[in-house]
Amino acid sequence: MKKEIYKQEGYDLVGAAFEVYNQQGHGLAEEIYQESLELELAQRRIPFESKVGLEVFYKGRTLKCRYIPDLLLHKGIVVELKAVSALTEEHEGQLMNYMRISKYSVGYLINFGPAGGLQWKRIILSEFISDD
Repeated sequence: MKKEIYKQEGYDLVGAAFEVYNQQGHGLAEEIYQESLELELAQRRIPFESKVGLEVFYKGRTLKCRYIPDLLLHKGIVVELKAVSALTEEHEGQLMNYMRISKYSVGYLINFGPAGGLQWKRIILSEFISDD
């Protein structure tokens, strides 16, 4: 498995998230961090899409319901933002669902909630890593 996939892009993302945390601190609403991070990513010229509805299928048919991750970066990274006291297994499961639906191999769970500093986790799903 290629553990180096999107390594620099992930480093750049986390750097932008730390800048937002340093500027905004903890305890704000998730939407504030979302908008702040979008501004920081744009300033750093990091390509992203916000709140893109991902199609979900059942037996080959498209469902009306969509999954909506917070950010998609570099057409290969899914980002889910939180503003909670601690990340949980449910948060990881949510991110992994977004990754499976989008078929993106790399995901980042970023939590702006803790008073002690930014919390983040990188997840890789090897089934979506191409051999290119």
